[in-house]
Amino acid sequence: MKDTQMDALFQEAQRAAAFAYAPYSNFHVGAALLAEDGTVFSGCNVENRSFGLTICAERNAVVQAVAHGKRSFTALAISTPDSAEPVGPCGACRQVLSEFMPPEAPVRFAGSGPNRVDTTMGELLPYDSLHDLTKG
Repeated sequence: MKDTQMDALFQEAQRAAAFAYAPYSNFHVGAALLAEDGTVFSGCNVENRSFGLTICAERNAVVQAVAHGKRSFTALAISTPDSAEPVGPCGACRQVLSEFMPPEAPVRFAGSGPNRVDTTMGELLPYDSLHDLTKG
């Protein structure tokens, strides 16, 4: 994937972060997920007084996409504008994302500072048994 395509996907994640509902943490997160057919689905975090019921931006984007019949994704971008440093997806999101993304899918995450992380789904969740079991 070209860097300009990841830049555009990250901009979608930044836009999504603006819609986050984060009255408890004041930590806004936006995610943009690129479907295999080129459609982009975005999501933001939606908090709840019971933190266990909070919905992460990444899972929100996955649910949006699946609700529209998409189940295969080729790239992900995550924006955390309330942090100067990049913040990667939580463990639960990594597990859900691995259900729908191949290990080589590019992932970018960045905060409001100059640093960013460009990695892959496989690097975020190494030794993923779902994908490892399909290898012959």
